[in-house]
Amino acid sequence: MLLGGGGFIGTALATRLQREKTPVISVGRNNTEMMAHMLPKCSTVVHLASSTTPGSSANHPHLELDNLSLTLRLLEMLQRQPQTHLIYFSSGGTVYGNPAQLPVAEDCQLAPLSYHGVGKVAQENFCRALRAQGQPITILRPSNAYGPGQTVRQGFGLIRTMLEHARLGTTLEIWGDGENVRDYVYIDDIVEAVTCLIRRPQDSGTYNLSSGFGYSVNQVISAIERTCATSVKTIYRQARRVDVHSVILDHGRLTSLLNWEPRVGLFEGVNQTWQWLSATSPCITMASDS
Repeated sequence: MLLGGGGFIGTALATRLQREKTPVISVGRNNTEMMAHMLPKCSTVVHLASSTTPGSSANHPHLELDNLSLTLRLLEMLQRQPQTHLIYFSSGGTVYGNPAQLPVAEDCQLAPLSYHGVGKVAQENFCRALRAQGQPITILRPSNAYGPGQTVRQGFGLIRTMLEHARLGTTLEIWGDGENVRDYVYIDDIVEAVTCLIRRPQDSGTYNLSSGFGYSVNQVISAIERTCATSVKTIYRQARRVDVHSVILDHGRLTSLLNWEPRVGLFEGVNQTWQWLSATSPCITMASDS
């Protein structure tokens, strides 16, 4: 079962599993009745559902209750299925806060700056409590996902958002000076890692899922401008307190377990995403500065 399977990662993962003839059930985050009905038929649940971002819940911490409530309902159901493997998608970009050392490994202190990150840590802790009772639960902390198939959604997907602004000639808002560093991981690399973990039904580890390289917002803009052969209009706003300054994830633990390595670097990934976007979107005349 893919919980929240209609999103970017879920859609790509479902496509891969179906290609391999693996039965897939995709359930929306709001369809808990279907989740309860279909769960007994599933040997693995990949929990991808989340309705918030660090920005969206920054002034409304109660919004994180929906995410927590959904995870607790799922864990309660899983208590009746002790052999079902849960793969929970946390957030590598928020749970560590501003780590003292980069790249950051999984055993580093969790110190989120945003309510979104706090919510992810809380859900991890509930998962660990059930894991301590013998349930096989894998916790994944992915960095920033991007690639073909990603839709524009406010607060999600910096690279996809930048490409949209490049395509339309509209202005990109940047919070801070653009020197914030993030780790970006291509969708195919995410899908490969998760597929490998699905084949390990007794796994109960916690893993960073990342490229292992960091790029500032300004560096990503330069990569997009080079790929698109156009400038990206930008306006810099005051930095937000909920935004982490720099985070790069160490994926060595996952590499050791699966012999997995990210294959697509940033510049190749941006180019492939741009080619997909150009092929699937109508041509639009760039807006003038006037």
